[in-house]
Parts: sequence; C-alpha cells; structure tokens
Amino acid sequence: MDQTIPAWVDGRLVPVDKLEVHRRDLPHPAVSVFVMRDGRTLLQRRAAGKYHSAGLWANACCTHPRWGEPAADCAARRLGEELGIAGLELRWRARIDYRAEVGDGLSENERVEVFSAEAPAAMAVTPDPAEVAAVRWVSLAELRAEVARRPGDFAAWLRVYLDRGGELFG
Repeated sequence: MDQTIPAWVDGRLVPVDKLEVHRRDLPHPAVSVFVMRDGRTLLQRRAAGKYHSAGLWANACCTHPRWGEPAADCAARRLGEELGIAGLELRWRARIDYRAEVGDGLSENERVEVFSAEAPAAMAVTPDPAEVAAVRWVSLAELRAEVARRPGDFAAWLRVYLDRGGELFG
C-alpha cells in the first residue's frame, strides 16, 4: 500500500511519506466525512493499530487523499474501505485549516475538505477491524456533552469540528 500523501514543502505540493508528514508537521490536504441519520452522527472508534489517535472516537471517516485524487472521490473511497458504506450522496460543507498535536511527537497540520451525507435507515455499517474498533450513532447534543466531560476520548480534529458549529453536519 502506498504510504505517500500530498504535502506542502517549500510552497510546493509534493508526495511525502505519511508518517514523515506528521513527524515534520508539514501542512497537507485531508478529507473528513460526517454521516448523519435521524439527527444523529456516526462515530468510529479508531482501531488500536492506528499510528496516531488510536482508540479515540472520531467522525465517520477522516483520511488523506492520494496524489491527484479529488476530495469527494477520496471521501467515497474511504467510507467504503473503513466502514463498508457505499452510494451515499456526499455534500461539501467547508474547508477547515487546523493544527493539533496528536501524541508521540506527531501532529496534524491539515487543510480539510469536510463532507456530510444522510444515511438511509437500513444502511449497514461493516467496519474493517484494522481501521475501526467500534461504531455508534449519537446525537450532536450527546456528543457535545461527552466531549465536554471527556475530551481525551475524542480525536483532536473532531473537537475542532464541534467548535465550528452545526454547518458541518448537514
């Protein structure tokens, strides 16, 4: 599996090893997806084997596009790879720049294209255990209350998105 992602180095977008991007705090493009159903959002608990933020709760899907891959295509691809979800109509919501330490000397320095999608009631979620340890649906009010009580249980980027308000959730 190719482990290079686009990153800005000396003002140019170039392919860089994914782990090196996070070690060197290089700015890079990313994609995040919120999947909604009946006023609830799908959360995933990142698998224990993830190279950072393992075991933390995050929104449905967060990833890096491949070289030359459009953000919407990346979002659809990773929903399938991580959660077994296909066929949702993705809507672009926002572009967010953020930086956060994620532990072990790694950081996220991302320009994120955020998408949302409405899931049908009967949609199956079949996580890849190498990517996702658990999934659950939660209302935004419940999510905000949980993050306020236990922020360390949630990925840094999810906390950033919650601070942005409801425009990201559809």
